[in-house]
This record gives sequence, structure tokens and C-alpha cells, in this order.
Amino acid sequence: MKTTDVMVKCLENEGVKYIFGIPGEENIDLIHSLSFSDKIQFVAVRHEQGAAFMADVYGRLTGKAGVCLATLGPGATNLITGIGDANLDRAPLVAITGQAGLERMHKESHQYIDVVAMFTPVTKWSIQVKRPETIPEIVRKAFKLAEMEKPGAVHIELPEDIAADDIEDTILPTTALPKSVPTVDNMEKAIELIQQSKKPFIIAGNGVIRQEAAVSLQKFAESINVPVAHTFMAKGVLPPDHPLNMYTVGLQMKDFVLCGIHEADLIIAVGYDFIEYLPMYWNETDPKQIVHIDTQAAEVDLHYPVASELVGDIRSTLEYLTQNHKGTKGWMPGDELHQKLKEELAGINKEPEPRITSDTTKIKIKTVLNQLQKIVKDNTIVISDVGAHKMWIARNYQPKLPNRVIISNGFASMGIALPGAIGAKFACPDDPVVCIMGDGGFLMNGAEIETAKRLGLAFTIIVLSDSKYGLIDWKLKNRFNESFGIDFQNPDLIRLAESFGIAGMRVNHPSELESILTKAVNMNEVVLVEIPIDNKENLKLSKHLGKHICRQ
Repeated sequence: MKTTDVMVKCLENEGVKYIFGIPGEENIDLIHSLSFSDKIQFVAVRHEQGAAFMADVYGRLTGKAGVCLATLGPGATNLITGIGDANLDRAPLVAITGQAGLERMHKESHQYIDVVAMFTPVTKWSIQVKRPETIPEIVRKAFKLAEMEKPGAVHIELPEDIAADDIEDTILPTTALPKSVPTVDNMEKAIELIQQSKKPFIIAGNGVIRQEAAVSLQKFAESINVPVAHTFMAKGVLPPDHPLNMYTVGLQMKDFVLCGIHEADLIIAVGYDFIEYLPMYWNETDPKQIVHIDTQAAEVDLHYPVASELVGDIRSTLEYLTQNHKGTKGWMPGDELHQKLKEELAGINKEPEPRITSDTTKIKIKTVLNQLQKIVKDNTIVISDVGAHKMWIARNYQPKLPNRVIISNGFASMGIALPGAIGAKFACPDDPVVCIMGDGGFLMNGAEIETAKRLGLAFTIIVLSDSKYGLIDWKLKNRFNESFGIDFQNPDLIRLAESFGIAGMRVNHPSELESILTKAVNMNEVVLVEIPIDNKENLKLSKHLGKHICRQ
């Protein structure tokens, strides 16, 4: 049997349903073998970066490795941004690339570069198939590594001569990933630390969502009655109206939630990952001791003094602590901090909007988010691109369920939202999807609208337009009091949308916002909504938070 026929059988055995990619000469045998599969759908995309982002988001939402495919050379290099994103944001992903035949790798050759070496720093494992009979082992190992904690990206390179060889039909059985739990002694030590503290504070990270431990964390927090803050990638672990919810940490500036952390005398970090928010931003002065609960040992950091380390299955660990702790703590940060946060973050509709006049055209980002939050269903998946709006989504948008907000945070890559929406629809076809991006990020992967339209998908694209790289504009003005090199011009985005065969709508006045967003999210098709935004609020927020000093 041909090598690529066996490889497809191995992929089917791993439960692969979709492969996102672009065909090329050096992966043509694999493409041909996929054409005979009745279990795997090959999704042809418009750019390999989009394919990697699709696989990235698919992996985040399903916990199963998303798969992307490219040819050698430029096809492979185009994948690397999405692969790096998946690896740093802990999304399981397997990338397969073609390559020149082994007979010409020892010399200068057309389109040949060492892709395996290039992918090594951005993957958990990068390997070239040198013997065709190793395919079953390599595929099994790739998926095991990609999906085991902490998940990430794996790369398989298949040279074209190996792909066309004949081998025996061999499939290795898949096995469930093993789970471990901390020792009872270690968990009892953690319980003792929590019992001795007067003001413990929980920081929930992305690991809570990956381990499907949101319910267990909520029960644990309620059992000791202490506040919980979420990293950007853990939003929704506690519902927004929960009395212990202290909302979101993650801004590299002083935010109100830090007042609660500073008041605490012990931090219980659950599934927390340094790539989300470095300890120096929240534990720099008078560092609090840490109870570390995660699937892997804690990173060494001066600002993360670990007093107890519980390494193993997060859900099982939390359940033990809930059942065996001795009494409740029962505290909340002073100065009515929770109410202030609720009003500032969840109750943004309470802030009076500027008086609408005939010449009002630009809209605040938080107004868009507030309106969107009122009209979408609880199971709606919101995918944020990277830019100034990401700060607002991460801080202000409060989902009611976990894993309903997808943010590129570890790698923070522009261009993820639109292809990510395609990956989300394949992962969760029955859930509404809204992708939000700036006009800068939109045109990076805007061609994937054609992919979505061709596939008959349905989701809402919100483009926040200001004809500039708003986040850098904000950073420059905040640091140097002036800006440079951030302006650009857009095409007519509505006509662009229509040229792809999808509906396009522009909000020309704040009074139109509610009706247009409501119409868009209820349309069973791909629809683009352009909203001109007021980016002056970014600088105002920066100055507002930067001046904030917690009451000692």
C-alpha cells in the first residue's frame, strides 16, 4: 500500500475529521490519498496561515488536534505563524508539510530549506519521515504529544519520494492519555496553607478550561468563599453575575482587580500559565505565596514564590480540596471593589453615552461589546483578533460559559479571527460564531471569506474600522505623546464583502448599532458588519488605569 494511503488510515484512526490546507506538488500523493477517504474532509483554503489558524481554533474548542497541510518552502513557511500561535496558546495541532525528495537534500535545490529545523522552536516536536514504515509510529506519537498537557503544535515533514513508496498497512491503537493526581501529603499541605491564610485569592488560568474543570473550580471557590479572577483565556469559568467573580486580569497596567490581589495574603493559581500574564505584573511588590495547581510543575520566577505545588489532573485536585478543606474563609476585597468592578466591567451600559448628534459617526468599542453581549446567545463563540479591541474584549466582554471567547494571547497574532471563525464552525457547527477584528487584521486573512462562503458556513464578521493600527497608535501616544507610521487606507469594505457574495452592512450612526448587530447575528450566512470606532478611548483608559492606586 502506498505510504500516503497508510498515513490517511493513521489519521482516520486518530479521529481526524478535517484537514485545512493548500495542495502542492510535493504533497500531491497525500492529497490524492485523501480523495478516497470517507472520514476526512480536506478543506482547501486561500492561504496557509489561515489553515494553521483554523486548525489552532479547532483544537482549542475540541481538545483534539486540528490538522493543517502545506507543501514545501513557502507553503511551509506560511504555516509558521499559526503554528507558533497554537503552541504558545496551548492548542493541540498537527502540521504536515511536503518536502523535496531525500536525493536532493544534501545540496542547494529549488525551494528546499530545512523546515524541520525552522519549526523546532515553535513546536513540541518537529520530525522528518526518513523511512516510510515509520509512518504509523510517527503519526501516533505526533497526536499523543500534541494533545497531552500542555498541548501544543507538532510538525511532520513528508518528503515526496517517501510519500510515493509502498509499505505494509499498519495501524497503531490509540490509547487514552494517562492522568495523575498530587500526593495526599501535598494536598494536605495546601489545605493547611489555605486554612492558615486570612485572605486567599484564586487566579484561574487557561488550564482550567483545557481540563474541563470550570464546575470544579466554582465549587471549590464557593466552598471556601473567596474571590476569583480570570486570565484572558479563562474567561467564563465563573459566570459574570457570580458574587465571587472578580473578572479579568491580564492588562500590563494597573487595573482595579489588582487591588484585590494586593490585599490577599495567599494566591491559589489554578491552571495559570506564565504566557498569559507574567507574575511580575501582579505580584511584584510584597510577593504573595503561591499554591500552584496545574498539570505541570511551576516555572521558576522570582515573583512566583511557590509554597505548595499540586501537579496533576486539575479537576481531581480541586475536588479533593473541596471535600477535605477545614472550614470556610469568607472574605472579599475591601472598598466595595467587587461592586466597582461589576459596574466598570459588567455594567458598562450604566455609563452614559455621549449625546447623539447628527454628525456623530464613531462608536466606542465598549459600546459595541455591550450591545453584542445583550443580543447574542449564551453559547455564542466570540473570536478576538489582535489589536486595541483585544484589550477591550479581554477586559470587558464577559461570557456566561467557559471557552466561549477565543483570544490569541500567548503569541498575540493578528489575522487569527476570520480563519479562526471557520475553525470554530467546524468544531462547534451548532453554535453561533462572531469574529471581531480591526481593519488592520481583517485584510491580513480577509481572503478566507471565499473559503467560508464556498463551504456554506454561517458566522458574523465585525470589522472595527479606524484606518490605523490602533494599538500601536495608543502605545506610541501613551509613551511618547505622539504617533508615527500607523495610518493606512481601506477599500470599500461593504463592496468588498459583496464581491465575495456575502452580505455587508455599515453602521453609519450609533442609533443603527443595535438593529444592525441584531440582524447580522441572526442571519444564517456569512455577514460582514463594518463599524467606525472611536479610538480615543484607548488612551483615556490607559491614563485612567495608570493613575489608579489601590488603597493600602
